[in-house]
Amino acid sequence: MRVLVVDDDPHAAETIKRVLVSDGWNVVVAHDGALGLQRAVDEDFDAVVLDVMLPRLNGYEVVRELRKRSLWVPVVMLSAKDGEYDQAEALDFGADDYLLKPFSVVVLKAHLRAVVRRGSRERPVVMTAGSLSLDPARRVVTRAETVIELTPREFAILELLIRNKDDVVSKRHILQSIWDENYAGDGNIVEVYVGYLRKRIDAPFGVVSIETVCGAGYRLREV
Repeated sequence: MRVLVVDDDPHAAETIKRVLVSDGWNVVVAHDGALGLQRAVDEDFDAVVLDVMLPRLNGYEVVRELRKRSLWVPVVMLSAKDGEYDQAEALDFGADDYLLKPFSVVVLKAHLRAVVRRGSRERPVVMTAGSLSLDPARRVVTRAETVIELTPREFAILELLIRNKDDVVSKRHILQSIWDENYAGDGNIVEVYVGYLRKRIDAPFGVVSIETVCGAGYRLREV
């Protein structure tokens, strides 16, 4: 899961990031509303943790703009303001949930899991591309009813490709989504893992479903 944390308090943001990363989340941090909005528009996230009081754009403006653009990523808003009208305003602007500061990180994780479950209802339970299928809930991949064993990172790359099947997904997008925005290693790691995937989901079945689009990235086709 990939989550965007938007909070202008560096300590609070890093605390949330550390806790979520320890649970296997891929976390991106932004420290003002305008940057948070841009990241949410330009990139794919499974959820957004959004503080209300932010420089440049406040949390209400950010979530309102996301909904105006028909971006329905689940949003959990955070606020130090304890008032029913503040909570109602956040929900009216389009937030999915609201937490009052200070909060338990255990509670935050539970709220995030809940909004992700609710937000994923529109997605297919099992995603398919021709004879290939991926079940994100059970973490099972099959080709023509044959179960294929994948490592967690291979599974994550395949899930990203199958969610965007028939579209080109850039290496940069894969790197940011599956590794980390601060990853400083060899960018060719994406090619290495795509090669691993091809050996597992294509080669044994005599098909070619992952195409390299020269200079652009990769495309998963239905075969």
